[in-house]
Amino acid sequence: MIRLSALALVGVLAAGCAAAPTDPVDIRSVPPITAPSATPSASTGSYAVDCGRNEDGHRNSDNLVASPGVRDGAHHLHDYVGNVATDAFSTDEVLTSAKTTCRDGDLSSYYWPVLRRGGHHGEVRTPDSVSITFVGSPVSEVVAMPRFLKTVTGDAKAGPSARGTWSCAGFTDRISLSYPSCPSGSRTLRVYEFPSCWDGKGLDSPDHKAHLRFPGADGWCPRSSFPVPKLRVEVGYDLPDGADFGIDSFPEVADRAPASDHAHFINVRTDAAMAELVTCVNTGKQC
Repeated sequence: MIRLSALALVGVLAAGCAAAPTDPVDIRSVPPITAPSATPSASTGSYAVDCGRNEDGHRNSDNLVASPGVRDGAHHLHDYVGNVATDAFSTDEVLTSAKTTCRDGDLSSYYWPVLRRGGHHGEVRTPDSVSITFVGSPVSEVVAMPRFLKTVTGDAKAGPSARGTWSCAGFTDRISLSYPSCPSGSRTLRVYEFPSCWDGKGLDSPDHKAHLRFPGADGWCPRSSFPVPKLRVEVGYDLPDGADFGIDSFPEVADRAPASDHAHFINVRTDAAMAELVTCVNTGKQC
């Protein structure tokens, strides 16, 4: 849980375990991430999508990516932006005929666990900001994502594939597995970076991860995979000083572990719209 007035403690991960402590970490104590150096072949553009911040309260405890056809398959509540029809039973046809909160008409679905005040049944906090951006590769041009590609980042069980998502405005080069303690006036952020190396074949895979993997530390994709635009979602909250907040999680995840944070994405952008996005990224434009 986030207790912004608590003394920040730096979490040390146990060997072989991805779980992080629930005590907040002073974001200024987290080492900055070193991004791979861009090569002359880099795709340096970016494409921003304004899909609102779920002002209309589109929420459910389904998970169309991980548990299609299962009502309450997530066992925790999700915030959605983008496609307004997304639930456990949405088909490709339902998604393509739905409305969207995205200003450019993007029908894709973006979702993550809600943030609550207090315990599991506490008040849900609507995000104060949601930023969605697609960027390129530091080493090459990118290729188009196929329509209906599904993916996830993070691990809802706080297991081996957990990824740090927690940061603060002004410190987004510092990412933590633990809840952050942010300087006064700095918005608390959840930063979701999605895998961007596609196997060229699958729209999904049994673990929802094998078909779309993360590039290496040098920016290159694993063998037999191809760089697609990298999706980055930043979800921000202006939290009251001293407030007690935590994310919704599976019941078996202790203390709403911050390392259980995760997000999902379903690409429903048309082929023409995706081609426009790819051109923007590959030509170095800011769209």
